[in-house]
Amino acid sequence: ARNLNGKVIMYADKITRSMQNAIDETNRRREKQLKYNEKHNITPQQIVKAQRSLLGEMMKEKEKREYYSERLKPEIAADPVVQYMSPEALKKAIENTRKKMEKAASELNFIEAAKYRDEMYELEKILKGKDK
Repeated sequence: ARNLNGKVIMYADKITRSMQNAIDETNRRREKQLKYNEKHNITPQQIVKAQRSLLGEMMKEKEKREYYSERLKPEIAADPVVQYMSPEALKKAIENTRKKMEKAASELNFIEAAKYRDEMYELEKILKGKDK
């Protein structure tokens, strides 16, 4: 066992041969470990891990989301050339962007895929404005 007290509770009506083998092996290893600890003056101690603030972790996640969302704002709509593209050219640009998004997602590059998705949505908004 890896805990400090090394306790195990088994539930059964009778001890089977495999259970007895496991118990014997555990006892053999425990004796060996106790001899080693005594020889090298080792006292088993519980592991103490640093406590983390859950609120602090949540704030870090929020900061990450804000950082990425600011960086991922689509720049395509700000491009002056896009405003003068024909509906056919916009449809082609949307399809190319969709392919880039799917490729990025298949490569598990989800941040890049999200950027292309947002870019595609902006292009579709511009296309809807031209269709009116």
